[in-house]
Amino acid sequence: MKGFVKVASAIPKVKVADCRYNTFEINRLIQEAATSDVQIIVFPELSITGYSCGDLFFQQVLQEDALLGMLEIAERTAHLDIISIVGLPIVIGHQLLNTAAVIQRGHILGLVPKSYLPNYKEFYEQRWFTSAFDNQISECDIHGEHIPIGNDLLFATPEVTFGIEICEDLWAPVPRSSFLALQGAEIIFNLSASNECVGKHKYLRNLISQQSGRLIAGYVYSSCGFGESSSDVVFSGNAFICENGNFLCEANRFNYEPQLLIGDIDVDCLRNERLTNTTFKACRNHITQSSLRMIMAKPLTKIGKLLHRTISPHPFIPKGRDYEETCHEIISIQCAGLAKRLTHTHARSAVIGISGGVDSTLALLICVRTFDQLGKDRKDILAITMPGFGTTDRTYLNAVNLIKELGCSFKEIDIKEACRVHFKDIEHPKELHDTVYENTQARERTQILMDIANQYNGIVIGTGDLSEIALGWSTYNGDHMSMYAVNSGVPKTLVKYLVQWIADNKTDSALRTILLDIISTPVSPELLPSGENEEIEQRTEDVVGPYELHDFFLYHFIRYGASPQRILDMAILAFAGSYDETIIKHWLSVFIHRFFAQQFKRSCMPDGPKVGSVSLSPRGDWRMPSDACSKLWLDKI
Repeated sequence: MKGFVKVASAIPKVKVADCRYNTFEINRLIQEAATSDVQIIVFPELSITGYSCGDLFFQQVLQEDALLGMLEIAERTAHLDIISIVGLPIVIGHQLLNTAAVIQRGHILGLVPKSYLPNYKEFYEQRWFTSAFDNQISECDIHGEHIPIGNDLLFATPEVTFGIEICEDLWAPVPRSSFLALQGAEIIFNLSASNECVGKHKYLRNLISQQSGRLIAGYVYSSCGFGESSSDVVFSGNAFICENGNFLCEANRFNYEPQLLIGDIDVDCLRNERLTNTTFKACRNHITQSSLRMIMAKPLTKIGKLLHRTISPHPFIPKGRDYEETCHEIISIQCAGLAKRLTHTHARSAVIGISGGVDSTLALLICVRTFDQLGKDRKDILAITMPGFGTTDRTYLNAVNLIKELGCSFKEIDIKEACRVHFKDIEHPKELHDTVYENTQARERTQILMDIANQYNGIVIGTGDLSEIALGWSTYNGDHMSMYAVNSGVPKTLVKYLVQWIADNKTDSALRTILLDIISTPVSPELLPSGENEEIEQRTEDVVGPYELHDFFLYHFIRYGASPQRILDMAILAFAGSYDETIIKHWLSVFIHRFFAQQFKRSCMPDGPKVGSVSLSPRGDWRMPSDACSKLWLDKI
């Protein structure tokens, strides 16, 4: 798929000082990677010889055979576009360098020596090797080819620019990869030989994750494993593929067999992130080091649409081992924002309309938690249900029971008669169920909430979510307006997830039953009369489309500035088996059209807390003219 680069971190089985065996294993893994459309593959530090050769590195026999191994790898991969990065000791002038050789199409594109040589505790590398900083040779001759050498090399293909650092280079106070990334490297490859100690693995993971995040880069790490010498230290075979701080995959440590870790790095996303990150650009502009040398490589093998990574269909929903902490943090952000607004305005009460839907439910739960934290009486939360022409018994009873179960002040105001009077005043047929019919109810409810807030020295709490804001699914100066919108940073899929999380973890059985029924209720504004048997006829997703699709579109459109075609391609993969391409394409068109057409509502939206990486506040993350045209984007679908 366009915009992705397929990479691999390989951990071959090695025999220390047996270059021929190691070369064979390296070639075998390169061939295996090539059959999976891998474009760039990296091997551990000194992979041709093994890392733990000790004083054997000084042996001419070993040096010569390592060189022959590198040349054999080049020869055996001459028919492939794949770029292979292997480690070997190499003699340049009168010095021995611990190098990474970059190989493509039968040629050695460049040699990158290790910069920082550890010489403490179990490490003794300065005994054998010369640092790249002490190497004065910028080019060497190997079998008649002039090959650039140095730690100032960057490698570029039409698809990606990448750089190389070796093991300790990452552990330095200022890693080499920092300079490489700031001068263009989008992926860093690390050849390593990091032995195991208790606690070291966790530290290493954090180190790689943070460096990848700081650099806004992909990071591919390979460390030697089974077969390395067991003299005093043990090597477990660490391998990681990381992207902008997030691990795409990692190897199984202490595995006795070779491993090939394959992942797809989203270079387009990295580029967009760097484009928008002003701090990254500022650091790049203040580099004092001389420019790096760019080595041009041939185009990479084209990869198909199948990726060696999972594209989540629900990018807003917390995942992994920290999901509990993430849910707690989201709720805490919403509560902290509301607490500040209440205390700053000296509001005595919070006024909130409760429909029996999932959005108003989450907003009420946030109000309750905030009041508890502030030591305020829940009775000062004025929860108001306002039945209209489309209100069903199910949503009405859920609203009433929810309010009473939470111990808030309950008030019911039927809006139907007020709306009929309004229809008469403006000479609108009450039988005509059009936009006026629907919006009248939304504006009547908002007026009631605002006036009651004035009565009780309170503020109106908005319940609309981020997905509705993106689609403009609200009535202008109706439910579009409030005095603080606690859900404005939370998309619909996440709203439902959070209510589910609260139901499962933070409630008694009675409240849980209510919350679970609310979650399972079809999303509806309930502005049109219900059908037979009080069934909800007006279903939002029948009109605007599935929220899980729109949240996917929203995330990639805003977070990474992805093109419609790219969003479509990723959505097809993410929702395989759920939606076909025709359906996805249709709702993507709807999303783009509505997103552009409804910007005028977002331009005057009320304050609300930013929760995640996507926000549409006109005062914060998203600045867009209300009159922008969508044609350019629609034409790309």
